[in-house]
Amino acid sequence: FPILRYTDARGAIRWLCETFGFRERFSVPESGEFVRHAQLSLGTNVIMVGSSRDDGLKSPQTVGAATQALYIYVPDLDAHFERARTAGAEIANPPQDTDFGAREYHVRDPEGHLWTFGTYLPSDTA
Repeated sequence: FPILRYTDARGAIRWLCETFGFRERFSVPESGEFVRHAQLSLGTNVIMVGSSRDDGLKSPQTVGAATQALYIYVPDLDAHFERARTAGAEIANPPQDTDFGAREYHVRDPEGHLWTFGTYLPSDTA
């Protein structure tokens, strides 16, 4: 599961839920500014979110560059894109078909994490 750190983790959780459609599964603690650990889900995708702290993981906002990129499967890419665009997300690349048979778009969250949402879903035959 990807782990993301945010300077404003509570704000990021709200934004990820409102903009991308994630659902907050739980947060520790349940309230307050600091988030030790939270889990969010979107379909079968799960991510972990927490406040920036001295554990080596930082928000891109803190270091001035993206620290990773995430790929999240969505079955209806164009509807998901419209939701994110309408919510004011910073679109890095609009939806496009790939040479490997998927469709995807790229977007940044308010602290600079780079997200790819797409229709590619690996098979379990590996």
